[in-house]
Formats: sequence, C-alpha cells, structure tokens
Amino acid sequence: MTALNFKHLRYFWTVAKTGSIVRAGEQLHLTPQSISGQLREFEATLGVKLLRRAGRGLELTDAGRRILSYAEEIFAIGDELLDVLRDQTAKKPLPFKIGITDSVSKSIACRLVEPALHIAEPVRLVCREGRLSSLLADLAVHRLDMVIADRPMPANMNVRGYSHLLGESDLMVFGGRRLANGLSGSFPALLDNAPLLLPGEDVAIRFRLIQWFEANKLRPDIVGEFDDSALIKAFGQTGAGLFVAPTAIAEQVCRQYDVVAIGRIDSVAEQVYAITAERRMTHPAIVAVSQAARRDVFKSGGTPNRTRNNGFIGEAGTG
Repeated sequence: MTALNFKHLRYFWTVAKTGSIVRAGEQLHLTPQSISGQLREFEATLGVKLLRRAGRGLELTDAGRRILSYAEEIFAIGDELLDVLRDQTAKKPLPFKIGITDSVSKSIACRLVEPALHIAEPVRLVCREGRLSSLLADLAVHRLDMVIADRPMPANMNVRGYSHLLGESDLMVFGGRRLANGLSGSFPALLDNAPLLLPGEDVAIRFRLIQWFEANKLRPDIVGEFDDSALIKAFGQTGAGLFVAPTAIAEQVCRQYDVVAIGRIDSVAEQVYAITAERRMTHPAIVAVSQAARRDVFKSGGTPNRTRNNGFIGEAGTG
C-alpha cells in the first residue's frame, strides 16, 4: 500500500456509521453493489477484514474498530477545515509562548503581559515558569517566544539571545502589621536584628541587597531564603519576617497580602528584561509587552501613597 484511498475510507466510514450497505448507498447516492465492491477493494489494499456479517446486519472487526476511530478524526478535521473556508473572517489565535523566571514578581509579569491579550489579532497565551537556564533552553529551540527575567542574558550561556531592558524599580521593605508595630526606631536602623526573608541565590537583587545591608552596618536575622517571588510574599503575610518587593507594585502588595510598607531602599533596583531569540522585537505581542512596560508598569517608579508613622510607612491617613 503506497497511499490511503480516502474515497474508500469515506465509504467504509459511512457503512460503519449507518450499519448497512443499503443505507450507506442511499446517503452516498450509490448502488449497494458499487459500495460492496469498493469495500472489498479497500480491504484487499489494507490486508485486513473490516466488516463481518452478524445476523441480518454487519459488525466491525477489531481492525475495523481501530480504523473507524482514525476515520472519525480525519473527517472531523476535514469538516473543521470546510467551516474555516466558509467563514473567511475566522482567525486562528496567534500563539504567544512566554517563560517567566521564578524570581520575577508575578504582579509585574501580569501587568507586563496582560496588554498582549488586547492587540488587534486574537492571541493564545501560554505561560511557563521556571529557572532561567531551563527557559533559555526552550527559547533556543523556539518552544518560547520570549523569556521575562530579572537579569540579562548570561554571557556564559551557549544560546543565541538578545536582552531588552523593560524597566526597573527600586525596592520597598514590607511586613505584617503585628511585626511592623513591634519595630522600633527609624528606617533603616530598625532592620538591625529584625527577622528577614531574603531572596534566594537565583534572584538577581540578592547580592546587591546584602551589600546594602553591609554598607549600612545592618545585620537582620535571616529566617528564610526564597527563589520564588510569590512564596516570599506569602510567608511575609504570615508575619514570618520582613521582605522586599519592587516599589512599582507597593500599593498592590500591601492590598493583596495585607502588609504595610516599612521603608524604601532607593539605591537598590530590581530590573526586568525581555530576552528574545531575535535582535528586533517583531512579534506583535512582544511589542505590546515592551510598550506596556514604558507606558504603565515602570513609568513613575510606583511610589506608594503612604505617610511616615513612628519610623515605618503606614496606611495613608492613619496618622
């Protein structure tokens, strides 16, 4: 057998669905003799028996049942193709596959990517999360269109990629209300010996944050280390320790996790990059992400509307 005869497959499929050569002939506008001859030819080509007599009717053999399942899929796809051709306005969604490193704030990632869902052509968004090295490997073989990371493309990676700075934000220190109320002194001195949740070794700001503590002669009590930006906030919400997050999303962090802003570290910035396989951003969804970064996410640094209160930044208007 060199090729599948789809006309024969259609005859077999119709007989199997109707359960009768006579009824199949009525649907196909062919004589029963013609259909029987075509079926015998089809069986001879395949080298298997597809139908057998069962009383006054027909039933499928095991081979016939297997081939029928494939025929169902083939003709369903064919019907779908005809529907698309009938409706020339129907558009297949543009796939937009992105990878987001664990260390990037999920709130910032969402605000960056969400505008891509509102471009002129429909988009099907696929998000993957993981370590930068794994995501870059997927980018190299075109499983991803873009990677959002907190650092540029590493120089030692044997992968072709181009880094595009989307923006940056300095840091805010946050804590649960009970923990914040127990702190004394002014910022940043109040951080000395205070329980702290430190970003993990895979987070780009970790080293710069440690340098900032050393420069200010601060020794916070490190009670945990976290690579995942959402997990560190969840532990911070329980009052386990203070944590840092970009000032650009300070209002959202306070509202979502019911924490308060303790103080701002304006000399340490978290950067967000788009890493692509092409030098120029041509994918319309990637262009939308870049525009959103400049227009909305990083436009003003996100300074929260807070007032200082007894050494920490509390809710506006609480005094």
